[in-house]
Amino acid sequence: MGKPLEGIKVVEVSQWAFVPACGGALSDLGAEVIKVEPPSGDALRGLSIGSIGDASAINLSWESYNRGKKSITLDLKQVEGQAVLLKLLADADVFLTNLLPPARVSMGLDAETIRAKFPTIIYASGSGTGPNGPDASKGGYDSISYWARGSISATMTEDGAEYPVGPPGPAFGDTMSGAMLAGAICAAIAKRALSGEPSTVDVSLMGTAMWSMQRLIAQSTKDGNLRFPKPKNPKPFNPLVGNYRTSDDRYVSLCMLQADKLWPGFCTAVGRDEWLTDPRYVDSKARQKNIDACYRDITELFLTKTLVEWRAILATQAGPWDVVQEVGEMHKDVQVVANNYLQTVDYGDGSTIPLVSLPWLFDGEALPARRSPDLGADSDEVLASLGYDEEAIIDLKVKGVVF
Repeated sequence: MGKPLEGIKVVEVSQWAFVPACGGALSDLGAEVIKVEPPSGDALRGLSIGSIGDASAINLSWESYNRGKKSITLDLKQVEGQAVLLKLLADADVFLTNLLPPARVSMGLDAETIRAKFPTIIYASGSGTGPNGPDASKGGYDSISYWARGSISATMTEDGAEYPVGPPGPAFGDTMSGAMLAGAICAAIAKRALSGEPSTVDVSLMGTAMWSMQRLIAQSTKDGNLRFPKPKNPKPFNPLVGNYRTSDDRYVSLCMLQADKLWPGFCTAVGRDEWLTDPRYVDSKARQKNIDACYRDITELFLTKTLVEWRAILATQAGPWDVVQEVGEMHKDVQVVANNYLQTVDYGDGSTIPLVSLPWLFDGEALPARRSPDLGADSDEVLASLGYDEEAIIDLKVKGVVF
């Protein structure tokens, strides 16, 4: 199967997770992604979060967001390093960066300068809060720009909690924003192919958070609400929408939005046909009027059986439901296995690592993931492809331009 972006060349100058995650997605899609790292390496290489065993052995954060790229080290503070980068960009389709605007200008890597040299290149950047406005030059991380400033943390935190709720895992907002930036780049590639016009695109962490929160942001803006109440144990408006605890301390999640249509089948499946004629529960209006009793009855019902038993019972009715899964269960999920959402990748030293695949299936198949590069692993190859001979490469290394 051919990959959608085969033949596309991306030059990436970025660190940490957000924009590298975008580059990893483009690599999975088939693009040649050349990652330009400082001689010390992307700062993420030294982060131990998500590592297997010894942090120096396999860093899962690094592997997850830099899959399939080529790595070349360049000191872009030196004129010779900038010259190599310009040669890389000469036939590139996309320049991808998260350098802060002042750094881009000082190195001659801002959009205006790059576009003047390479008129057809797509210039793509990832930012904290957007390329315009008083904070455009400030950096951002997913925990602050996406999770905190983007209103997700406050919305997830119960009223009266001692601290705001934190992100559920490393780079949660980074990966979401990286996927959005990859989508924007794909749209820019299509636009250029159709019209010949290149684009300058930017995706921000805060903007992606707002896209995720758009329904509540629109409502709060329209109604003038600062926040929406979050009681610790909210009673649902529709008792067929919500999470219910089982006898073995697991949860099932119901999402039966068409309550009156699905109520009869639910009642029959769970062995409560008497609820069909109970005047308190006969339709959605009656159930809402008697929500305390209805919610209590359904809560007590689910506490009578285990998750395994409820799986079998709920499978006999048409209403949508699913299990509240733990992260450690995901690799065994039958749909994960069937769709190859979690792949086993050869690490190159006789070991393997698990990597989540890009969730974009083409022709029914997941795109294969590959391991990330060692620091500077492709420096010599890339420089040779640009016309540097062995003596010139050695000279760059002696000057500290290349690692």
